[in-house]
Formats: sequence, structure tokens, C-alpha cells
Amino acid sequence: MGNLLKVLTCTELDQGPNFFLDFENAQPTDGEREVWNQISAVLQDSESMLADLQAYKGAGQEIRDAIQNPNDIQLQEKAWNSVCPLVVRLKRFYEFSLRLEKALQSLLESLTCPPYTPTQHLEREQALAKEFAEILHFTLRFDELKMRNPAIQNDFSYYRRTISRNRINNMHLDIENEVNNEMANRMSLFYAEATPMLKTLSNATTHFVSENKTLPIENTTDCLSTMASVCKVMLETPEYRSRFTSEETLMFCMRVMVGVIILYDHVHPVGAFSKTSKIDMKGCIKVLKEQPPDSVEGLLNALR
Repeated sequence: MGNLLKVLTCTELDQGPNFFLDFENAQPTDGEREVWNQISAVLQDSESMLADLQAYKGAGQEIRDAIQNPNDIQLQEKAWNSVCPLVVRLKRFYEFSLRLEKALQSLLESLTCPPYTPTQHLEREQALAKEFAEILHFTLRFDELKMRNPAIQNDFSYYRRTISRNRINNMHLDIENEVNNEMANRMSLFYAEATPMLKTLSNATTHFVSENKTLPIENTTDCLSTMASVCKVMLETPEYRSRFTSEETLMFCMRVMVGVIILYDHVHPVGAFSKTSKIDMKGCIKVLKEQPPDSVEGLLNALR
């Protein structure tokens, strides 16, 4: 009974980090500016990437026509001419993921280095914390759009099959200068993932941990769990919620919380859902379930 009381008391006392992270107005200090500028240069392209992905219609009809009429040269050319610009676009998304990977590693370096704890870092370096949140926000939005668009993988598969067929016939196509075999292989692995951008962030975080052997893994996982806790506290505390000027910021906060939980789950040895996890999963799910169902269904599915 004494132990149970001790556990209950600790749970009540250990509410985790409790501060307001200003996702709307955080500005870099002189100490943050160099890394902030570097990340900002990457993030400035994120909205155009999302708009481009949202407008991606694919070449499904052209590909079907070409496959059903293998001897019709005009239909083959039409399908090929439709697919090539799409593959160049897919290459651009993939290359952006590589830039995002580097950006995340720079951020993790700044937000986990001694002598400060992850909580102190996030509270002191709010502009960098905001950029970390923006990377997570972009990642979830990108992956949501990608999951809803099967044309991406169909187009790329058709492209690879056509290239292979032409290689057998010793034909070299101009687009191979743009997307060579090695690039096509890497892109293929990227788009085979259900959530390619999140996988990129997970790999980047895991790579960061393995490269920085002198830095305890807890510094990195605590940075993630602290971010999740801060988002949860801001969402469930009326005083903090009232400081947001738009509903969009609430959605942003929820998406970041979910993104960072999934990232933690990928990187932490026992995951986010174990009893020893530093993330209050029940509390996070409760906060989501208190929102209008339409706005959080995708986020709850991502956690499932």
C-alpha cells in the first residue's frame, strides 16, 4: 500500500515540463541565429512542396492506355511524355527529404548539447524549437498527402519498367541524365515507405544518436518526449490555449505532438507506448479525443 501511495504521489508531482512554447511569434536570439538561418532556408520551400504534391494528379489513364495497347507507338509515347515530368517532380520531393534530414540533425545538435537539459534548451531556444515543430508539421502533412495518392508509386513503377526495358534494348533516354539508375533505386526505396518523410526523420534521428556516441541517447529521446509533453500541456491548459491567436495553431500543436510521439516511438529502445515511456500517452490521446472528430481522425489513425 505504501508503494502504491508513493507511485501515485510521484505521478501527481511529476507533471513534466510546463511552459508556453510560442509557436506563433518565437524569434531567434543571437546564439540561435546561425542554425536558425540554415533551417529557415530549407523550410522556406516546404509550402511549395506541399502545394506541388497536393496538385499531383498522376498519369494513370495514359499508363493504362499504353499497357492495354502495347503495339500503339503513339500511346506509348503519350504515357512516357506524361510520366517523365512527374518523375522529375518526385525527384524534387526526394531531394527535399535529404535537405530536411540534414536540417533535423543540425537542430538535434543544438537542442541536445550539454550543459543544458532538453527542457532548458526548448524553453531557452524557442525559435529553434519552433523550427523543429515546423519540420514535424510538414512531415505529417506530406505523408498524409502521399498516402492518399497511389498514383505516385504507379507512375514511378511504370517509369522504372520502361527504363529497364529500354536498357535491355541498349537504348539510353534523356531523362536518365536527370534520374539515373542509382537515383531511381534510392527514390524507389523512399516512395515504397507508407510515410517516407517520417521514415527519413527517424533515420536521421537514429543516425544522429549513433554518430554522437558521447551524447547519452536520453538527451535525444528526452528532447522528443519534452516536446510532446509541452504540446500536450499547451493544448489542455486554457491559459496557454487562449494565447494562440488562431485555430490553425491548435491544429499545428496537435500535429507536432503526434509527429514527435511517432518519432520517439521509432527511436526509443522500448518505444512510446511502453510503461517506462516518458510520454504520457493516455494524456496525449485524451487531448486529441477532446477535439472535433473530423480534425483529429487522421492524427489518431497515425498513432494507431
